[in-house]
This record gives sequence, structure tokens and C-alpha cells, in this order.
Amino acid sequence: METKNIMIVGVGGQGTLLASKVLGYVLLKQGFDVKVSEVHGMSQRGGSVVTYVRYGDKVYSPVIDKGEADVIISFEKLEAARWLEYLKPGGQIIVNTQEMEPMPVIIGAAKYPENLVEKMKEKGAKVDAEDFLAIALKAGSPKAVNIALLGRFSNYFTEISDEAWQDALENNVNPKFLELNKKAFALGKSAND
Repeated sequence: METKNIMIVGVGGQGTLLASKVLGYVLLKQGFDVKVSEVHGMSQRGGSVVTYVRYGDKVYSPVIDKGEADVIISFEKLEAARWLEYLKPGGQIIVNTQEMEPMPVIIGAAKYPENLVEKMKEKGAKVDAEDFLAIALKAGSPKAVNIALLGRFSNYFTEISDEAWQDALENNVNPKFLELNKKAFALGKSAND
């Protein structure tokens, strides 16, 4: 099969790396060659973080170029808009509608852009937007946004069983938080049903 490309974008401290680890694990278990790479990012809270996940029969490079991403999973609206040019025509964006103000907005040097979801749709992107923070809070913790987003993403991956996703959670999430994350996954998956 041809190589597929997924970008996970967000802000430091939101759990993008755990999400990419769970996704990489589930894809490896399906027998794909997988490359996961944190390409841009700052480990400090608040910095923009981007992780590339590429999978297929044989993946030679961990890098995704502009116009190549099949899916962008975004933990925040502005980050989705920032990386939109990487989405291929007809690609899918799954976006948390939460707004995390970047430093220029916080200090008053800029305004948070309005109508970002509509603007992304106008540019031809298929946008699945939801308040995943509310879903994570319903599961028991705001930190479960990442797993709630993966739950929604799993709806686009019908060839991967729910059992495979559960196995990935069990093998990558701290056991202390496993039940909470399983709940977040289920709520993210079933939101809008």
C-alpha cells in the first residue's frame, strides 16, 4: 500500500506525544512499517508541537511535506489553521475547538483569529470539529483531550478493531489513568452519534 501520512499538531503539554505513541503502536501491531517523528516543537508548555506519523508497506522517511497529509489531528483550532497547507486536497482535519491563546494574543499584540473552522472549510478541508476538552472533562480529566481525539480519529480507521485500540491504550497509558483514558476514547468515538 502507498504510504499514508498523519500529522498530530497542538501545544506543548497537551499530550500530542502520547497520542502519537498510541497511534504508532496500533499501526505497528497491524503489521505496517511506521515512522513517528517529532519534527517541530518545544517541550515547554505553550510551544507549538508537531508530530508526523507515516505508515505503509515500507516507509523511507519520517517527514511529511506540504500537501501530503491525509489527516491532521489538531488539539487546538489555531494550530489546525497553521498547518493546513500540509493537508492534501480532500484531506481530513479532526480539530478540538478549544482556543489556547499564543503569546502575541496574551500580551495584546494580536487578536485570536475568528471563524477558523469555517475558513478551513472554505479552503476545501473536510473538518470534523468538536469540543474535545468538554469530552475529556466528562471522562474525568482535561488531560484526556488527546485520547478523546484518538477516539474520534478511530472512526476514520474502520479497518482497525476497537480491541486493537484498547490494546494500544493498555500498553502505552499509565495504568493509574487507564480507565479514565478508555472512557475518554469511548466518549470521543461516540460523540455526535
